[in-house]
Amino acid sequence: MQSTDWAPAHSDALREYLAKGMSYSEIADAINAKFKTAYSRSAALGRAKRMGLGGLDRPKEGVTPPPSAKPPLLRRLQRYAAEFIRPVPVFERTETVKLRCVDINPRHLSLGELERGDCRYPYGGDKEGEAITFCGHPRRAGSSYCAPHFHLTRGPGTASERAAGTVSLRLVEVA
Repeated sequence: MQSTDWAPAHSDALREYLAKGMSYSEIADAINAKFKTAYSRSAALGRAKRMGLGGLDRPKEGVTPPPSAKPPLLRRLQRYAAEFIRPVPVFERTETVKLRCVDINPRHLSLGELERGDCRYPYGGDKEGEAITFCGHPRRAGSSYCAPHFHLTRGPGTASERAAGTVSLRLVEVA
């Protein structure tokens, strides 16, 4: 690859060859033969653009487009997404359900105060700006929670019993 600095003699030759109507490929070959350089077609094109002499869209002398030539028609893409957008359901605000409690007095530790073996059951954060604290009692082996919070989150029975249990859903009609 050659330096981007063209010698003045090379630029003058480029200007001369462009005036003769030569293609950029022919110009690069002629300059390379005359000055023993290694300019590419793209280098000649780029230099001509930087000199303000034009680019690929320069008019060719003696060549006129046929009168029947029309510019290509560009079709506008139509978007059909609006048909497939579902309306967002509006839900009525309901009171928060009071979760069942565990007879345990949490230590209310911040996340930074928790240690390796402390229960990570969260408290608070229900109201805007309310800090979230954690239980902090000793954890049950193999769990992130202490024994009372472990049973609170798991519910009664074994994992397979809980999975096989019936699920009740309450349907709410939206106005």
